[in-house]
Amino acid sequence: MITIGILDLQGDVKEHQIITDKSLQELNVDGKTKLVNTLDDIQDCDGLIISGGESSTIGMHLEKTGLDQYLKDTKIPILGTCAGFVLLSNKISKDQPLLGFIDMTVERNGFGRQRMSFETDITFMNQPYNGIFIRAPYASNIGENVEVLSKYDEKVIAVKQNQYIAVAFHPELTEDTLIHRKFIKEVIRCVE
Repeated sequence: MITIGILDLQGDVKEHQIITDKSLQELNVDGKTKLVNTLDDIQDCDGLIISGGESSTIGMHLEKTGLDQYLKDTKIPILGTCAGFVLLSNKISKDQPLLGFIDMTVERNGFGRQRMSFETDITFMNQPYNGIFIRAPYASNIGENVEVLSKYDEKVIAVKQNQYIAVAFHPELTEDTLIHRKFIKEVIRCVE
């Protein structure tokens, strides 16, 4: 059995839990989700989802609780969406805590502020997908070992490096389990 933790701090936590549970069922995987907020919570997790919210606040929480060091030591797979996309990067123009797992430079609010949020058709791993962008970041520069999973308007909006997947949009707000299924498969690959 695998356990996927969902950081219970900000963003669409419940929505991530619902779509992850749905993805586990679709894949017929023996697994469960749980909400995590402390080191004690995450000890039995095989993977972690970091959702949207305010990336500097989430980063400070990770530092304060020691979750950042735990994630660096254990190297469990992480799916980061929106703010999670920012936190997985290793470079950003603003000074804030980062996990640094993906070799990319991120532009926060790259598509504009809240009122400029939008929904559009994109392609994710050569498959059609409905992207929901809310104060979304993008990667302005990526390292050579980073796999691009999606672009929009020539901007990099989804990447993978090793066991880390980062998407700039909000897959938890759709009914499409494509991204969560990909993450679960990555978790299973790392557990085996």
